[in-house]
Amino acid sequence: MAELAALEDPRIRAVNENHGDDHGVNLGKLRALAKRLKTQHELARELWATADTAARLLATLICRPKAFERDELDAMLREARTPKVHDWLVNYVVKKSPHAEALRLAWSADPDPVVASAGWALTTERVAKRPDGLDLDGLLDVIEAELKGAPDRLQWAMNSCLAQIGIEHAGHRARAVAIGERLEVLKDYPTPPGCTSPFAPAWIAEMVRRQAGRPAPV
Repeated sequence: MAELAALEDPRIRAVNENHGDDHGVNLGKLRALAKRLKTQHELARELWATADTAARLLATLICRPKAFERDELDAMLREARTPKVHDWLVNYVVKKSPHAEALRLAWSADPDPVVASAGWALTTERVAKRPDGLDLDGLLDVIEAELKGAPDRLQWAMNSCLAQIGIEHAGHRARAVAIGERLEVLKDYPTPPGCTSPFAPAWIAEMVRRQAGRPAPV
């Protein structure tokens, strides 16, 4: 904790707080610390218990994901209220857990939109890597009905799933694009030059273009 405190940078904290993250530690330095510590599961538990955001981020990097029980991961996600901790917990820990599928199903139906967004993030992972058994038409039905009015973080996760369906599954691409065009979610999202827009039709078109090896439009 003393090392993390020494890494605190007020300028980084100011930037992070604009995104809802209450820490001021450079993530490159945090990763370097994790690399030095290597896997230390009990230390990770202790760091998580502090409720400090930087400590929890470090915990996700040095824990042993398969050592957590399902109920433990569920409780941790509900405690992870800052975006970065939430994202790292889902991506670095839950996705590697044997309980990922059970949690995906439970979280997707949760009334808490932040918890539900984790379920959709896990669904997006399955859409891309393990789609067998998924009802893609059913997912598109839910997205079509609920995306427009979803709270921000849930909307972002559902939109990512919509885009991934369109990118990875040619048979569902036209419908995914049509849903995105009709709902116009994130259509006007400010996108820096050289970055891909999160607007699903544009995102799908760009990724399909890259997969085909075609040149970018001028």
